[in-house]
Amino acid sequence: MDTKFEQLSETPETIVYVREVLVADLPSDIQDQVEGAEKLYAVHSSEGERLALVGDRNLAFTLARQNDLSPVAVH
Repeated sequence: MDTKFEQLSETPETIVYVREVLVADLPSDIQDQVEGAEKLYAVHSSEGERLALVGDRNLAFTLARQNDLSPVAVH
């Protein structure tokens, strides 16, 4: 059966991964830019490239969606 549905996209969604990152684990030049935060949230591509660092989990998901990406939480 080869039925196409309009609500299904023919291109795969671009998935990105959101995970908590301890500031102490980041390079020192990034640590210097963070004012008193102990953790941030990183948005990573499926290849593992860090695309963004933000201070709030909800902001990480919003940022991904605003850029037509599909965020998934990583534990």
